[in-house]
Amino acid sequence: MFKNILVAIDLTESEMTKQAIDKAAALARAFNSELRLVNVQTLIPIAFLDYVKGNFDKDIRQGLEKEIAALAASIDHPTGRISTVVLFGPVYQKVLAEAEEWGAEVIVVGSHRPGMDRFLIGSNAGAIVHHAKCSVLVVRQ
Repeated sequence: MFKNILVAIDLTESEMTKQAIDKAAALARAFNSELRLVNVQTLIPIAFLDYVKGNFDKDIRQGLEKEIAALAASIDHPTGRISTVVLFGPVYQKVLAEAEEWGAEVIVVGSHRPGMDRFLIGSNAGAIVHHAKCSVLVVRQ
């Protein structure tokens, strides 16, 4: 049913990320699917660029890639069927672009229970649900 399952993960939210990965891995095993872990980091505001090292983005990317690779290695799924990517930019737009480019048939995303702030400003999970061209599974804490 699902050949390609994309999992949007937030490396700063370990419990939410674990729950999303667990659900996605169960789906991947059930359907013998490819699994892709995606982490999106927001860009540094231009006002701060003068205060960071010249190779800041390279160092950050390497650290994030190492962290996401360790997560991928911990998943009970054949390693050749798991891929990872770290992207920079607006979160929900990058997740949706990656899902479309990679051919995801479902996006799995973790989410907090919405509080009043989310009703006023929205959330990345909500934006993904509203704008995705494929199915979306929202895993709640």
